[in-house]
Amino acid sequence: MASKQHRLTGTQSAIYLIISITLNALGNGITVSLNLGSALWTASAVNLSHLVGGDLKLLLMLIGFIAIIVNMILLGGIQWRRAINNLVFMIPFSILVGYSATMFNQWHLDNLPLVLRIVLDLFGIVMIATAVSIYQRVNILLHPLDDFMQIIRFKFFKGNAPIAMWVSFIPPVTMSLIAIFISHRIYAINIGTIFSLLFQGSLVGWADRHVFKTLKHQGLDKLMTAKHQ
Repeated sequence: MASKQHRLTGTQSAIYLIISITLNALGNGITVSLNLGSALWTASAVNLSHLVGGDLKLLLMLIGFIAIIVNMILLGGIQWRRAINNLVFMIPFSILVGYSATMFNQWHLDNLPLVLRIVLDLFGIVMIATAVSIYQRVNILLHPLDDFMQIIRFKFFKGNAPIAMWVSFIPPVTMSLIAIFISHRIYAINIGTIFSLLFQGSLVGWADRHVFKTLKHQGLDKLMTAKHQ
């Protein structure tokens, strides 16, 4: 699926990244504010944090660091620039999600009728999937977990987004099941989580084809062979 399109300019890349990070932050902010289920990785971290009594932010950071190491293993070598870019992405993204959730909390979305809240929550998931599609295609700055999905998508599944997403969800689902089995309690899992599990990969693939149609995947050759940098 490597694209023959000319390489993006720095300005084009920056614009796409700003749009995608903003979309992702807003989508996460909506789902967090509505409290109708977090995305899979977040939900697993929440359940694990309740089990071990750890800080959620630190746990999410730890998961991100582990993902960076796993990504290096999958690529067959150390790519320091890629790892640093993953870390650079996490900082502004985490801040924006916090601001976004606070903003939507002030709008009291949780007071809306249930049907409207469900529609907004699912729309938030669609926003997240669209954002993932955009910055995966730009392929400069990615969250380590989204980079993990992209690596297995193109390295093992010939670009098939739904299958790659489901495979990438095996670790968080396993973590959640273990935590729930031990604690006998369920946290942060609701309709939004189920929707994300079933359809996020398909939504990413849909956005690839229909959102910014001229934006093609950049630098896919780097997913096939690791370059020591």
